[in-house]
Amino acid sequence: MTDAILLTGTAAGPGIATGPVRVIRDLDDFARFHPGDVLVCRATSPAWTPLLARAAAVVTETGGILAHAAIVAREFGIPAVTAAREATVRLADGHRVVVDGGTGTVSDAQDTP
Repeated sequence: MTDAILLTGTAAGPGIATGPVRVIRDLDDFARFHPGDVLVCRATSPAWTPLLARAAAVVTETGGILAHAAIVAREFGIPAVTAAREATVRLADGHRVVVDGGTGTVSDAQDTP
């Protein structure tokens, strides 16, 4: 069972995934990303596709259901939440979260086994 909802945004890619947050601000941060991380960023472009291929889920601060992150997430079958305001500020690296791409929520998973 998850705790409180931390963020809400646009439900942009169905599914539920749990993993550690990895805030990626630009291309220079790519090396910090690990398979199974929840990608949290402002937005993505085609250069970010290799990260999306390894992500448990993606959360972006901008965009909607037709944003690059949302389209690629649906292609890879991972949950996506877009337009989650201040996600890169409110979520910290390593914090375990549950991303529900069907409801557009990001919840605390600290107490989830």
